[in-house]
Amino acid sequence: MSGSSINSLNINSVNSSNQNTAQPTNIIYTGVAGTGKTYRLLQLAKEYTHQLSATDSHELLAQLLHALSWREVVCLVFLDLRAQQQDLVKVPEIVAHEFFIAKAAQNERDKNLSNTAWSVLQTHSPASSQTVMYKNRSAQPYFDKDNSGAWYLLKASIPLLDSLAQQLAEFRQVQQDHQPIINQRYSMVSFHQAYGYEEFVEGIRPVMSANQKSGQGSQMHYDIQDGAFLRLCQRAAKDPEHRYAMLIDEINRGNVSRVFGELLSLIEPDKRAGQAHAMQVNLAYSGRVFSVPSNVDIYATMNTQDHSLAPLDMALRRRFRFIDCPPQPELLPIIQISDNVSISSDGSDKSDMHEATETIDLAKVLSGLNHRISQTLGQDAQLGHAFLLSVTSLEQLQSVLVEQIIPQLAQAAGGQVALLQYLFNDEQQSTAAQFIHDDQVTGQQSDIAQAHHDVSHSSLFASQNAFSGSTLHMGGYRINPDLIAKTGEFIHATVYQRLY
Repeated sequence: MSGSSINSLNINSVNSSNQNTAQPTNIIYTGVAGTGKTYRLLQLAKEYTHQLSATDSHELLAQLLHALSWREVVCLVFLDLRAQQQDLVKVPEIVAHEFFIAKAAQNERDKNLSNTAWSVLQTHSPASSQTVMYKNRSAQPYFDKDNSGAWYLLKASIPLLDSLAQQLAEFRQVQQDHQPIINQRYSMVSFHQAYGYEEFVEGIRPVMSANQKSGQGSQMHYDIQDGAFLRLCQRAAKDPEHRYAMLIDEINRGNVSRVFGELLSLIEPDKRAGQAHAMQVNLAYSGRVFSVPSNVDIYATMNTQDHSLAPLDMALRRRFRFIDCPPQPELLPIIQISDNVSISSDGSDKSDMHEATETIDLAKVLSGLNHRISQTLGQDAQLGHAFLLSVTSLEQLQSVLVEQIIPQLAQAAGGQVALLQYLFNDEQQSTAAQFIHDDQVTGQQSDIAQAHHDVSHSSLFASQNAFSGSTLHMGGYRINPDLIAKTGEFIHATVYQRLY
């Protein structure tokens, strides 16, 4: 069974039970690098995806309108009518449009809809308007009214609506072609040191808008904008029949308390909307009352080798289930290498070429390395199976060792030559068969010069010179030049079999 099928089964079993209960799920997948944690998130994303039929107008409209404000919905109505050669629109036409009706249904509104339309139009009219007398205007105008009472889009605002126009075109195209579309009920983000509350929940962001007076040029103002998690929660609250998922890669690279802010308590399963101990808060920037819906699940990954935020585990332990993702060497293949051997038959001068096949069991290679790594550097320094998962040839194995595995282990070992040689079973081997060389023993100037010559003329590095002297000779060790050049002892399976 392949790695993808095993992981899919695990994820499906978790998510299937998840779909049949109202209890929210908070899970963090932990493990060393290369154990398929991010892959699990990508598989989970498929479980929070479904197909919408073009004939299902309700769901199709819901997907189009779910994240749009009333102002954006009114703009969408104008764009749709403009496509039908209607530039002037009166309020009853706006309120009767399918987009406006659908948005009102999403918000569970059935009264005072004309007042809502009037408020949007007047708030987003220009201060220079001769027909609209209104005090509380937005910084960015979109609409104006003529003397007959009909409204129209301002020319200067049309370029600001390119994204909405694109969404509208795609919506109408799907309807016309009767093609299904994919509804993604998830949002995926990657945390990093600069990621904050403003990107995740809400924040004040600069917005470029057209000049109100001249209609040309642009000016900057600031608006409160919703972040990725808040937008997802808003969608989920309007669609209680489906589950939604927030997928966070590398959660321990961000300052979780700062990113979640006051929502850190609200994500606990029993404090979600509708649960026994439901909580709500006023958001920091907008002051809006907010609670996390019960149909939002949160999944994240955590690299246990990254200790940059040690208190993270304590902060999230009671809010998340932690699922360990160990290396899975059983997923790795056995690769075969062949040597052409000349064998003389019946003592004549003629000889037949026979192909001798040897094998390298990558599962045993990874298990052997990880056993010695655990003994010396600890379990958190182990290698994940993803390093070798796509290796199908000796050449690929050599490249992965040189470019990924040895540099990572050298960093974990602090460049200690004796430790690195122990990890690769080099101690009792001839210099020619050692993966790691000690500069103090083999690093004479002539050898270094020859190694540079071999690297620069090898087929792999001739064009790109991927390794410089400083890369190969850091921390008192250097990688065997024959391994880099893929020659010498490293063309034989026995060199790699000793890593078992």
